[in-house]
Amino acid sequence: MKLFAFLALVLCAQSSWAFYSSSDDVVELTPSNFDKLVINDEAVWIVEFFAPWCGHCQSLVPEYKKLAKAVKGVIKVGSVNADEHGSLGGQYGVKGFPTIKIFGANKRSPVDFNGQRTAKAMAEAGLAEAKKKVQAAFGGGSSSGGSSSSNDVIELTDSNFDKLVLNSDDVWLVEFFAPWCGHCKNLEPQWAKAAKELKGKVKLGALDATVHQAKAQEYGVRGYPTIKFFPAGKKSSSDAEDYNGGRTASDIVSFALEKHSDSVPAPELIEITNEDTFDTACEGKPLCIVSVLPHILDCDAKCRNAFLKTLKDAGEKYKKKLWGWAWAEGAAQLALEESLEIGGFGYPAMAVVNFKKMKFSVLKGSFSKEGIDEFLRDISYGRGHTAPVRGAKKPKINTVDPWDGKDGQLPQEEDIDLSDIDLEDEKDGKDEL
Repeated sequence: MKLFAFLALVLCAQSSWAFYSSSDDVVELTPSNFDKLVINDEAVWIVEFFAPWCGHCQSLVPEYKKLAKAVKGVIKVGSVNADEHGSLGGQYGVKGFPTIKIFGANKRSPVDFNGQRTAKAMAEAGLAEAKKKVQAAFGGGSSSGGSSSSNDVIELTDSNFDKLVLNSDDVWLVEFFAPWCGHCKNLEPQWAKAAKELKGKVKLGALDATVHQAKAQEYGVRGYPTIKFFPAGKKSSSDAEDYNGGRTASDIVSFALEKHSDSVPAPELIEITNEDTFDTACEGKPLCIVSVLPHILDCDAKCRNAFLKTLKDAGEKYKKKLWGWAWAEGAAQLALEESLEIGGFGYPAMAVVNFKKMKFSVLKGSFSKEGIDEFLRDISYGRGHTAPVRGAKKPKINTVDPWDGKDGQLPQEEDIDLSDIDLEDEKDGKDEL
């Protein structure tokens, strides 16, 4: 009998902890259903984190029930017993009760509600988040939340991290953040702006370390935000470096570009021997540097290698421009020479081509380190005379044998075999006096 009374008392106490019933339109949320119902749902959610013993939480119950009834069908309302489910409260930085958060456009970074605890005030805040979500869908406004809300910031997870970051040749900066972290929220617009400026050069990613804890642990993340740099080329987790610089977009961009230039390999100097080699060298590049070198019979291997070194040195100096670099032997690609108006006045010659705009500019100075540098520097600043590519299309490229790296050889003269010639017959064929 005493045992029955004790169990009844426990059941009564437990029932008193449940502030809301199914008839109140307030959904009970737990660690087992939170992601499914809230994070993975398209709807906007207002979520209260409470403790059963909290007097303010108890006072909120009537207004919260009123809120759930008023926004039913428009916004979803839920509650978390954070005293019982401390891990869920900790994940979202809950330090006091009641804490109300609105999960809007960016579910990983909910918005704190700090207004009056009335049904009307909470409803208006929820509707404001819903409006932001709609505006973001139409491109009319930015969504609230963490860095991963930017289109240029790549959302990283435990499952895609290695594939996207470690197994790529790209340079990466990765932010490990927590949705409740104030410093992370301050970093968000700067991170997004930096990602936009660095697009095509350095990739910026963001990983919610409170959700994807395996990667956060692997990289020793102990505070938020933590930023790690990953160099170009295939890499391992040991290649990651801590970023301890400033947190403005300008600071991040400057650091990234410096690292990018250090890790960018010198461009390949490609000999044009067929259509494929020409396309590899020039297609998709902002500019293509095309050089025509003297024939190997006019300039031996030592002479040609000296010219090639000059071009490779220039490629190294201007590698951050991501230009294409190609060369051909004089008279091997006559259509190319004619379209760029080079070669006719002698070799070596050089032209810079923009095949997207079908315009080019010819080196008029000396084909030397100094002459080429001055020419390319003017080009990089938008100076210099340009002309349209003849025919306004890519020239026909001949298929030729690539240079074997050796000196040229004159064709051997064919020996004349005199053994078959009958001198007597030749003599007999002559008139005699």
